[in-house]
Amino acid sequence: MKVFTQSVNFKVDGDLVNFIEKKVGGLEKFHDKIVDAEVFLKVQKTSDKENKFTEIKINIPGNELIVKKMNKTFEEGVSLGVESLKRQLRKSKEKKRVSLVL
Repeated sequence: MKVFTQSVNFKVDGDLVNFIEKKVGGLEKFHDKIVDAEVFLKVQKTSDKENKFTEIKINIPGNELIVKKMNKTFEEGVSLGVESLKRQLRKSKEKKRVSLVL
């Protein structure tokens, strides 16, 4: 699976890109037909400590799963986003399995 990472208002370092690719790449265990993933990272200009905005979009045939998180760090946002996507992928796969049975 190809993982595209885009950052807004800052330059992303290689360690963060590797972390994202490893975490998002692990989603292939939950759904075998993932086409690609897009990760958008943005720093909000606020006085809040939780000013890191992470959006992960997974493309699967016939559907698109999106998760948006706002956290203190991008790593935390990606980890929480991947956990949410695992649940969504399981639900999507289960719905497809049920519709095939019916």
